[in-house]
Amino acid sequence: MDSRGSGEADAHGPVTVAQLADSAAAAFGEAEALADGEVRWSFARLRDEVHAAARAAVAHGVAPGDRVAVWAPNSRRWIAAALGAVSVGAVLVPVNTRYKAAEAADIIRRSGARLLFTERGFLGTDYVAMLHDSGADPGLLRSMVVLRDGATDPAASHGYDAVSWDDYLAAGAAVPDAERAARTAAVRPDDLSDILYTSGTTGRPKGVMVTHGQTVRVFESWSRAITLHPGDRYLLVNPFFHTMGYKAGVLACLLRGVTMLPEPVFDTGLVLRRMAEERVSVLLGPPTVFHGLIRHPGRERHDLSALRLAGTGAAMVPTALIEEIRRELGATDVFTAYGLSESTGVVSICPADADAATVARTVGVALPGTELRVVGPDGRELPPGRPGEVVTRGYHVMAGYLDDPEATARAVDEDGWLHTGDVGVLDERGYLSLTDRLKDMYVVGGFNAYPAEVEHALGAHPAIAEVAVVGAPDERLGEVGVAFVVPDPAQEPPTPDGLTAWARERLANFKVPRRFHLIPELPRNASGKILKTELRRAAREDRPLRRTKEDEGTE
Repeated sequence: MDSRGSGEADAHGPVTVAQLADSAAAAFGEAEALADGEVRWSFARLRDEVHAAARAAVAHGVAPGDRVAVWAPNSRRWIAAALGAVSVGAVLVPVNTRYKAAEAADIIRRSGARLLFTERGFLGTDYVAMLHDSGADPGLLRSMVVLRDGATDPAASHGYDAVSWDDYLAAGAAVPDAERAARTAAVRPDDLSDILYTSGTTGRPKGVMVTHGQTVRVFESWSRAITLHPGDRYLLVNPFFHTMGYKAGVLACLLRGVTMLPEPVFDTGLVLRRMAEERVSVLLGPPTVFHGLIRHPGRERHDLSALRLAGTGAAMVPTALIEEIRRELGATDVFTAYGLSESTGVVSICPADADAATVARTVGVALPGTELRVVGPDGRELPPGRPGEVVTRGYHVMAGYLDDPEATARAVDEDGWLHTGDVGVLDERGYLSLTDRLKDMYVVGGFNAYPAEVEHALGAHPAIAEVAVVGAPDERLGEVGVAFVVPDPAQEPPTPDGLTAWARERLANFKVPRRFHLIPELPRNASGKILKTELRRAAREDRPLRRTKEDEGTE
């Protein structure tokens, strides 16, 4: 069955991300756009802050098409810095704040970023020093803007041309606003707006290129479908380096006149207080966010009555959780959605007023104006009820992977269908249910983890002969990594605590396996391929490996 969305984006609205701040100010004026601590901006004030950051980008030498990276937590300055640079033609490259220096440097180097916005004091981390001390090659990177805790004497700058946020803005005062406006007007819908890095099963991150026109059209349609509307107050707990934080958060709020409430760190108690104090009406997050809120011992002391819309996904969602969100948190509307970076973040959306079972068991129908199919190994469309690979086609499909035409050709076929690598089933209504993954990726608390990358880091341990990593269900985080380790017989066997410490030194915390099993050998089929189906079953049941005849012929 070919599931098609219906409807088109508003032809009279902005057509580039560069226009969003101006468009929002014109439409919503003095309505509150942002509340960040004690600082509150109207949409008009936010426009002025973005303009100031745009002039600063011009003064700093940012040219159209230049890559500008942001490695910092959610804040109003992240928003102003990113939108300011993008509004004068820069291409945004968000960097995961959980990344170690080598991981971040790899993204910065391969994207060709020349300017980095970062921080020195987030959770005690000095990103400038961390990048320098790692010795990792940041490629073309020559300058940094420190958004917070920005004392930048030469010794503290570690050889980089680093300036504070205030000094960055001050330099922009010399740039005529007419020049800034001309640069904004020159940005076209087909120009790249951002490059978000997402790993494949090889573990090597790939840069997903998306245009201004795609971004605006997708999130205009998405925002309308989930019923965002002016006056909503949206707590932004999803990190801005992720599509769900930046595009389904910041950009969606600008498109729909919604107040942004950025949260740099998710702390359940703090979020509950802020939800009550700020009368939060919209909250999106992975299931772990909602599990934490519902089960917090102090929840009933906070007035959450303003909450009307909750969105989740990124992992299998129990029907009971949807019911609990409605009953315990009071959100009458709950939706799920499905997407990937290669589809500008959205493939399908389940309506927020659907019954709990539909919201939990499906990820809805195709994004309006796009196509969605389930196909067999031969690429032919399968009938309703038959599982196969999920493919999608339309204006939301990426422009391609940066500097990787071969990977692009593997992902997007000659007819324009994006092959997601996920297995799903369409029902008679055109609602999609995800049943498995062709790829080995699993999702930890909303973050994608890739076994090959984790296996590579663990495989360097001197006491490990072989290792295989799979995802296993977890009530709180959705899924967690489980590693099956074959010790090197010539070495002292490693301990789970030792392996955890080894991994934490080399990987972001969400990638670190939660459990380790030492086994004499990895299960393989007759051709020598590791039987990850068997490993997943053992991980799911948290038991020793037990071979079956079915295992012998799988994978």
